[in-house]
This record gives sequence, structure tokens and C-alpha cells, in this order.
Amino acid sequence: MTPQKDISARAWAELVLLAVIWGASFLAVRIALTEVPVVTSVLHRTFWAMLVLWAVVAAWRLPVPRDPRMWAAFLVMGCLNNVIPFALMAWAQLHVEIGLISILNGATAIFGVIVAALVFADERLTLRKAVGVTMGFLGVATAIGLDALRDFDLRSVAQIAVISGTVFYAVAGAWARITLRGLAPEVAAAGMLTGSTVILLPAALMIDGVPRFDLAPATWAAMGYYSLVATAGAYLLFYRVLASAGSGNAMLVTLLIPPVAILLGAVVLGEKLHVSAFAGLALLAVGLLILDGRPLARLIDRARRRR
Repeated sequence: MTPQKDISARAWAELVLLAVIWGASFLAVRIALTEVPVVTSVLHRTFWAMLVLWAVVAAWRLPVPRDPRMWAAFLVMGCLNNVIPFALMAWAQLHVEIGLISILNGATAIFGVIVAALVFADERLTLRKAVGVTMGFLGVATAIGLDALRDFDLRSVAQIAVISGTVFYAVAGAWARITLRGLAPEVAAAGMLTGSTVILLPAALMIDGVPRFDLAPATWAAMGYYSLVATAGAYLLFYRVLASAGSGNAMLVTLLIPPVAILLGAVVLGEKLHVSAFAGLALLAVGLLILDGRPLARLIDRARRRR
């Protein structure tokens, strides 16, 4: 039997730290958007993070791929995992509470299971996964609320934009498994951010115009946070957690991010979420735990021992 990964106290601490970092990034992006247009804000996120990760690659003397096909894969990966979802979610934050966006962002794991089942033979949609996916979709639908479907407005479009972003995240995960295997995670992340920046630079110039640099200190601090800490630093920390705790345990960060974003949204921005958002979060959490499988397996094991 293959030994299962457990979460050590150190891994738990790193997982919580990662959730705090990513949860706070929603607030940082919202603050930056008060002065910086959407596409330019995403460009700042990928550009500065790219420089940091290439510095890490150089310092650790990691091999850099020279195959043009790999760099083409980086370009596609950057588009799928950064350019499109970052832009969609940043735009949505102008119209939807950051706490709700963090909840809807949890759909990434749900769509990840579906995409993987469609693409990979070894990740078929089992009954347990199907139940988990169904619960996850119920959670997302509950968080969005029936009003969004009945009274379709700009807020409804923004919520759909967030869900669309999670679909691109899921597709990016499959693309990474197919094309980026064998690369050091740091190199893959740096290459992906390079591809993102190559796409975003001309897009930002065409859509937003020449970037301004006479920005308020709070704006620079917010952009510095979400690019250097919540992107470059968080990627490095995530890969560390992934190596020590395994992908199943690392997925738990999805459940820890919303409380952080909800709290910051309430304290800093004065946001108030409808009760349906919290009900949706609860259903989504149940769906993710079912997908993980281990909590259910432990309950069954305990029931057997009691007999």
C-alpha cells in the first residue's frame, strides 16, 4: 500500500500562512484598482513576480529550458493560469464583495476534477467525486443566489466572470500536467509568469494606455504585496507545502482562504455578505472534503472499529 501523506505541525502552519497570504491578496487587488486599471494591475502582478522568481532560479542554479516548444507552453500556461483568470477576477472585484469572490474561487477544485476526468484516463469521475462535484456546484449556486439568476445585472455578470476564471485555472492545471512535466516548479512558475507578461504588456498599453507611476503609497504597497508576496512568494510556499503534505492536503487551503478574505472585507471595506454566501461556503466545503475522500474514509474506519 502506498504510504499516505500526513500534515505535520509545520505543514499546517505553512498552509494557514498560505491561506492568509492569498486571502489578503483579494483586498490588496481591490485597493490597487482604485487607481490602476484592470489589465495594468494584472501586468504589475505578473511582471514583478516574474523578476523575483527568475532571481530565485538563478540563485538556485536551476536549469532553464531552451526548447521553443516549452516556451510556447509557458505562453499558453500564462494565458490560462494568469492573464485570463486574474483579469476576470480583478474586474469582478469592482462589482462584487471580495469575500464572495474568495468563496466562488473555491470552484477551482470542482472544475479541476471535471477537467481532469475529461482529459486523463487515470482521473476518472468516480461516484465519490461525482457526489463531491455536485455538492460543490450546489455550494456555488447557493453563494451566488437565485436573485443573480432572476435579476440579471452587472453584479451577476461579475460573479459569472469569477466562475469563468476558475474554469481557466482548472484547464491550466491539466495543461501543466501535459506540457510542464519534469520541470522544477520554480522554473515552471517563472516561465509561466514570463509568458503572462509577454501577453499583458501590449494588452495593457492598448487597453489602458501608458502605465502611471505617480500612484499613492497605498496603491504601491498593495501592488507590491499581491505581486511579490501573494504571487512570487506564495508560489514558492505552495510548492513547499505540496512537497511536504501532498496535493490532497494542499487543496485544504481552498477552505481556509474565504474566512480571511471575508474578515478583511468586513473590517477594511465594510462589506456584509448575505447568509446565502455562508451557506454556499458550507456546501462547497462539504463538496471539497468529499472530493478529498480521507474524512469519509476515516469515518468509515472508525465505524468499523466500533463494531
